Amino acid sequence: MTASRALSTPAPVPPKGVSAPTAEGAQPVLAHSPQWSEGRFHNPAVEPAQGFWKMMGIMWDFMFHKPAGTVPDRPIEVQPLTRDQLLAAPDRTLFRLGHSTVLLKLRGRFWLTDPVFSERASPFSFMGPKRFHAPPIALDELPEIEAVILSHDHYDHLDHDTVLALAPKVRHFVTPLGVGQRLIDWGVPAAKVQQFDWWQGTAIAGLQLTATPAQHFSGRGLSDRNSTLWASWVLIDDELRIFFSGDTGYFDGFKAIGERFGPFDLTLMETGAYDPRWPYVHMQPEQTMQAHVDLKGQRLLPIHNGTFDLAMHRWQDPFERIAALARLRNVELVTPVIGAPLAIEQPGPTPQWWQGAVGTPEASAAPSSKPSMAAP
Repeated sequence: MTASRALSTPAPVPPKGVSAPTAEGAQPVLAHSPQWSEGRFHNPAVEPAQGFWKMMGIMWDFMFHKPAGTVPDRPIEVQPLTRDQLLAAPDRTLFRLGHSTVLLKLRGRFWLTDPVFSERASPFSFMGPKRFHAPPIALDELPEIEAVILSHDHYDHLDHDTVLALAPKVRHFVTPLGVGQRLIDWGVPAAKVQQFDWWQGTAIAGLQLTATPAQHFSGRGLSDRNSTLWASWVLIDDELRIFFSGDTGYFDGFKAIGERFGPFDLTLMETGAYDPRWPYVHMQPEQTMQAHVDLKGQRLLPIHNGTFDLAMHRWQDPFERIAALARLRNVELVTPVIGAPLAIEQPGPTPQWWQGAVGTPEASAAPSSKPSMAAP
């Protein structure tokens, strides 16, 4: 049963001052965005100054002061997945593939968020955050994908090798402004790419997709910070509504999205990679829960966890804290095993699978998961 709501559907018409979305394959003018000024994108709330020495201190801690427990000391539970299982799955089923990569089956087609299948979330193949687990399915096993939905261009969300391996079987790539140009520069046909500002959207195969605000940042190098936009996404399949947070700090935009598009049957919410030193761009679990409430969410699925070591907290900490908060606030939490099917409308109980692996300073060796070779 879906969350109760008025019968009317809010149209994704951008607020005053926001230009209409570009046609598929057309290149947007970034300067036309209300989020663009002084040569880059900005959040509505002023970003606190980090300072050089604060950033150096964070990097030093990451390299030399990592606490115990940030990675598992044994393989975590992953349910292998095949193409035949995906094709046979009922409509309105999802599969969490790791981190923020979620495969949804809606309207008889497949939709994929922030696909990352490489072994590391890094510009380098030999260093950077390494996967705790291989993807539950190889890239070449995936069926045709109706659309890849991208939230921003950071390496743990936008993976060059995965995008190029997927491109032949993807009909559409929907992205925030500027991110699509990265894909085109990599060789993805421009006709497959459509880019959006906040509050802009499109309908693909009957599914309504709308880019909505997030409070984050972008960049893949030392000189391109905030040169592309970041976004969350609203997916509407008739009466079913799903929210995908991407990466974000807590901000009042959740209430605005909830007022306009809620209530949501399911929220896919960032819950991980947080730290008191960067609250502006990543939420603590308490803020994740409040954002879910602001969105008028019914069920919450925590993402952005369980795959990469991106912070200083224990790897199980996001699950433990959000589970405790869900019990306290009487919120329905769903935590499917990586690769396991989840019925979006009637998921039933899901296991606390993270309790089966203990964190230590050393990661267990994950099987190789280069995009062309990934296997459970």
